[in-house]
Amino acid sequence: MTITSDLIAAGQQYYLPVYRPREVVLERGQGARVWDSEGREYIDLSAGIAVCGLGHNDPDLVAALTEQAGRLWHTSNVFYSEPPLRLAEELVSASRFASRVFLCNSGAEANEAAIKLVRKWATAQGRAPDRRVIVTFRGSFHGRTLATITATAQPKYQEGYEPLPGGFRYVDFNDLGQLGEAMAAGDVAAVLVEPIQGEGGVMPAADGFLGGVRELCDRHGALLVLDEIQCGMGRTGSLFAHWQEGITPDIVTLAKALGGGFPIGAMLAGPKVAEVMQFGAHGTTFGGNPLAAAVARVALRKLGSEQIAANVARQSQALRDGLASLEAEFGLFSEVRGRGLMLGAVLKPEYAGRAGEILDHAAAQGLLMLQAGPDVLRFVPALNISDEELAEGLLRLREALAKFKATVSES
Repeated sequence: MTITSDLIAAGQQYYLPVYRPREVVLERGQGARVWDSEGREYIDLSAGIAVCGLGHNDPDLVAALTEQAGRLWHTSNVFYSEPPLRLAEELVSASRFASRVFLCNSGAEANEAAIKLVRKWATAQGRAPDRRVIVTFRGSFHGRTLATITATAQPKYQEGYEPLPGGFRYVDFNDLGQLGEAMAAGDVAAVLVEPIQGEGGVMPAADGFLGGVRELCDRHGALLVLDEIQCGMGRTGSLFAHWQEGITPDIVTLAKALGGGFPIGAMLAGPKVAEVMQFGAHGTTFGGNPLAAAVARVALRKLGSEQIAANVARQSQALRDGLASLEAEFGLFSEVRGRGLMLGAVLKPEYAGRAGEILDHAAAQGLLMLQAGPDVLRFVPALNISDEELAEGLLRLREALAKFKATVSES
């Protein structure tokens, strides 16, 4: 048995079988490239599901982590330490709307905190429990806790976990008419929405949609909660995705790229809700961990830089141009949608359901990619990906699509 096969066998034996990872053991990374335990190199256009926004082994993140590791690893929130305090201050300043921050460990925890904050706010407003409804959108994804899978309006994530918590209502994404009808009874406390649905197929909010949601929230006395866990932190070309819409939210949730690969989440609270949760109302053992916060401070500074914004714009266009060229050659895609370096190539109806097969061919060609449902290839590379890395990734994608198309022709 090789080391690789031995490790894979151990994973199959000891992991709870909730994942189906490809039979590759990744060992190290640099920039947008990774190497497996057999020494094989891959171009990574997945970035750990939009997490490694600065690529692998970024020297500034490594320096922040190692310096903090030599000082203090953990304190709990019974005591103060400097890294999370500075991070909270910097998030408030960067956000342009927030007054306070709750630090946690993941996107699901950030959304769970947001849901609890909405309900606490509604309670403080004197609203009865049946008038604390949260509206979310079909195709959304907000996490894997019981409350956040209920907020996730996709039955495949909910099946088998019933009874689900009450107080959620679903409408179609990008449909302001449906949303208005759902809020007409006056029992809605908040609308929770992703500016770009990630797991829902890389589906962006239509022009003017988020502004319309803000108007409806104001009209009906509801909060606007934006889930920017995947689309935030520079991925769309601005530090926060909603900046491009010119709106002001009440709550924003963050995770993924905020830690550059180190687990961290954050809920940002605007002035309307910042004082609602008082002592004992919520908590977390590891949230605001000094190691995570030290890394996140550097990631936040770099992801908000003009250099990253310029690279996202340039590489987004290069990726779109490359996908257009591949479509002209192979005829596989009906459209490419998304913003910045969060793009989805939608397979034509005759290839529906076969995104996973393409990912298998890509891995065989030394390319790591994601899908967003069975019909969409998802591209969320490092935001500092180089011209050379992206060009090489597109070359490998071409080889993968050629292999896939040949397979289709043979069947």
